Amino acid sequence: MIDKAQELTNFLPGGKTRVHIDDPAAAKKFGYDLFARLERCGGLSGQPLILLCIGTDRSTGDCLGPLVGSRLASSQQDLFTVYGTLENPVHASNLQGVIEEIYRSHRNPLVIAVDASLGSVDSVGFVTIGDGALRPGAGVNKKLPPVGEIHITGIVNVGGFMEYLVLQNTRLNLVMRMADVIAQGLLYTVALCTKNETREI
Repeated sequence: MIDKAQELTNFLPGGKTRVHIDDPAAAKKFGYDLFARLERCGGLSGQPLILLCIGTDRSTGDCLGPLVGSRLASSQQDLFTVYGTLENPVHASNLQGVIEEIYRSHRNPLVIAVDASLGSVDSVGFVTIGDGALRPGAGVNKKLPPVGEIHITGIVNVGGFMEYLVLQNTRLNLVMRMADVIAQGLLYTVALCTKNETREI
């Protein structure tokens, strides 16, 4: 299965993978890559898998995480326990408390953190998957605790100047399309784990 994942994905320096939302095979590439990462780090051996979707519905650019969380929470999957939805978002004010709750409620959890990000002009529209902790708020100069054994970021707009305003003025269409790709990719991972690749949202 890992060989097929490598065949379908585009690896970057540092062990990261990125796919563009305009790629017709984006969700499948995402799903295979995440499956391979879970397989490599032992996440398919019964360890609790936590999907921590960070962001707020008060900002168009920053609602990527809650959109993904809501899509997964309303699906029939039972592989991931979801924290962070449009109804109950996880953001700067409550992130530390939610992290503590996760480690209180789950024994040895493997956390997959999802968040929006800002980047260069030519990277907008890409979803990146990597091993290691996510550093939420880094793009807007917030000091928040790093979290996750695997991180997923969607580059929703251009960074480098007036980040808060940029996030507020990000196109909702782009964010929703990106959330769809990530959610479909996550469900494809679920399908691979359950040997059923036909699962859809």
